[in-house]
Amino acid sequence: MIGTTLTLLATLMAPADTVITRGDPIPSTPAVSMATVLAAPAKYTTAPVLVEGVIVKSCTEKGCWMQLAPAKDQTGVRVTFKDYGFFIPLNAAGMKARAYGVVLTTKHSKSDADHLINEGAKLVRNADGTATEVAFVASGVELRDK
Repeated sequence: MIGTTLTLLATLMAPADTVITRGDPIPSTPAVSMATVLAAPAKYTTAPVLVEGVIVKSCTEKGCWMQLAPAKDQTGVRVTFKDYGFFIPLNAAGMKARAYGVVLTTKHSKSDADHLINEGAKLVRNADGTATEVAFVASGVELRDK
């Protein structure tokens, strides 16, 4: 009886689904999956978009970036935060995320690509050794428990 009462009490006191918000509020527009964005990134560079995915990596020093992917075992895009205006928890890897912002594509020189890849970045190499990076600048994010 005491065990059942304690279990019931613990269930009532535990948060159902903790949501962590940072930056601007997320609009109530339909979300686009990260897989869809990655399939045609240029389509999403002209206007803000709401994306959803899983945080596969994140900055563990400040919380100033996250790698957002379609699923935990896939590569995604590096997400930074508009104007360096907010940070996410240091233990955010594994959380589900929704982010509102803009998609950017950047072409890195061969030497910059070499440097970034040596630091663990996942870039798509072009035939000349340069690399194209798809990135995302979020003005607001929502994170949900793992």
